[in-house]
Amino acid sequence: MPRLAAVTKTKKASADQVGAGLRAFFRIADLWKLNNDQAMVLLGQPSKSTFHNWKRGTGVTASVDLATRLGYVLGIFRALEILYQQPEMADRWVGQPNLALGGQSALERMMGGQITDLARVRDYLDSVRGGW
Repeated sequence: MPRLAAVTKTKKASADQVGAGLRAFFRIADLWKLNNDQAMVLLGQPSKSTFHNWKRGTGVTASVDLATRLGYVLGIFRALEILYQQPEMADRWVGQPNLALGGQSALERMMGGQITDLARVRDYLDSVRGGW
């Protein structure tokens, strides 16, 4: 049984969908042992007050940037769940150096802060597991 419920992907995300994505994101952030600064980078550097509102489940507005970032993180998490049968191994993978990412860990790569950094990690995982 997956540890997170699936979020339906649409062309334009609603505030409810983004809220659900944020709830899933914060669960993933806990599993990956991210600190608030790291989580903020993955979410596109919102202000601290916005970040803490999101963490409390308030003040959520839909934006293409946020929905895209959430989609990549959830996709990375799901790909790891598929590749690794043991959830602990999947969660540790993000912090381990990887030659395919230039010797960086996936987390180090994602800390670049750009959507393309998230996309690179997601694309790599999709290629390893054979894509969709």
